[in-house]
Amino acid sequence: MTVVRPGEGRSGDLGSITVDFKLFGADTGGALAVVEHGFPPGALVPPHVHTREDEYSIVTEGLIGFRSGDREAVLGPGGYITKPRGEAHAMWNAGPEPARMIEVISPAGFELFFRDVVDLLEQGDPDPERGARLADEYGLSFVDVPWLSGVISRFDLRG
Repeated sequence: MTVVRPGEGRSGDLGSITVDFKLFGADTGGALAVVEHGFPPGALVPPHVHTREDEYSIVTEGLIGFRSGDREAVLGPGGYITKPRGEAHAMWNAGPEPARMIEVISPAGFELFFRDVVDLLEQGDPDPERGARLADEYGLSFVDVPWLSGVISRFDLRG
C-alpha cells in the first residue's frame, strides 16, 4: 500500500507549468503514474506527441483548454479528458485564474521525464539540446500544428 497525503510528494517547475509527483510507476507495478500540474494564467504546454503512453486528465481547479487534431475542449473542475498516444495535443490555462489538473499516465514511465526536467531546471541547466535528448529518450516529440497561433491568440497565452 502506498499512501500520499495532501501536500506530500516532490514538487517542481517544468517551465510553463508545475508538477507534483503523487504516484510513480514503482508504486503501481508500472501500471500507471499520477502527477498533478498547476497552470498559471497564460500557461501553454505546446503541441506534442507521446509514443509510449496514454494520458488521462481531470481538471480540479480553474479552466484548462485541450486541443487534439481538430477537436478542442475547455474543461472546468470535474471535467475529464483522454489524450491517446500517437495523437498531437496541447493544453493551456483557458481562464484568468490559476488552474490545476490531475494527470494519470498509463503505462507508467513518463513521470520520470517530468522528474528529469525538474532536475535539469533545478541544476540551472536550460540547455535546449539536452532537453531535446531527454524528450527523445522518453518517446516525446514536439510538433508544429496550424491551429496553435489561433489558440495562443484566443486565450492570450505565452507561446
